[in-house]
Amino acid sequence: MENKVYQQVTDRIITELEKGAAPWIKPWTTHSGNEDQNIISKKPYQGINRLILGMSGYSMPIWGSFKQWQDLGGNVKKGEKGTMIVFYKQVSGEKPTESGDSEKYAYSCLKSYYVFNIDQVEGFEIQKPAAPEKVFNPVPDLEDRLIKSGANIKHGSNSAFYRPSEDSIHLPNKTDFKSESDYYATALHELVHWSGAPSRLDRTKGKRFADAAYAFEELVAELGAAFLCQDYKIEGDLRHADYIGSWLKCLKADNKAIFNAAALAQKSADYINQLDAISNQAAA
Repeated sequence: MENKVYQQVTDRIITELEKGAAPWIKPWTTHSGNEDQNIISKKPYQGINRLILGMSGYSMPIWGSFKQWQDLGGNVKKGEKGTMIVFYKQVSGEKPTESGDSEKYAYSCLKSYYVFNIDQVEGFEIQKPAAPEKVFNPVPDLEDRLIKSGANIKHGSNSAFYRPSEDSIHLPNKTDFKSESDYYATALHELVHWSGAPSRLDRTKGKRFADAAYAFEELVAELGAAFLCQDYKIEGDLRHADYIGSWLKCLKADNKAIFNAAALAQKSADYINQLDAISNQAAA
């Protein structure tokens, strides 16, 4: 049982690393500014639990077990899944020896349990800290380019992604990013993904994070964003700069992969730079 817990935690982290190394490090911040902590004890989680909860994507760092939330008058929302964290339980006792005496023993046993974030709970509220006052200085040419793309860009998410089912780009708020350049680099990365939709450039994408086609599409998006960053003279930290492991697999398996990815990235950059949704709407 203990080994199973180790494997479950390890497998989850491997899955996250296959999306991009150190997924708990992002070019944006949450409004809370606090470490993940328990709603009852107020103590921050330690060790491996910091990594597990850091990968959750929730903006509020407040957690509790199912029973803890119930005891506080709240209820976990229907359909919400808990996040497994671990703790070491001390086991001690006495056992007989061959001489007929007894000796004491003690060891730590790894146990698991599940916690739920406050965003998964209804009927219980705490005052969320106000967002820090921060000024975002837009880059006019890039703002214009994003608008003219015609892409459906939604802000306020806890992560950055393109959702094909809605044909929409989701980003954290602009002021959540560490710099204007980081915001635009991330937005451009997702815009390159958006450009590959069937109704546009129709690129093939993998469906699983460990999928070779998925890693290749991420490489295209990263290169496309890099090309666009160069076009607009910004130096943002691209969101998947640590995707190197998956990319290496692609490159080792196919020595033409980087050439193909660069060609598709350039095609996307050119496509995005030529879009003018405003003019198209006016003409209509």
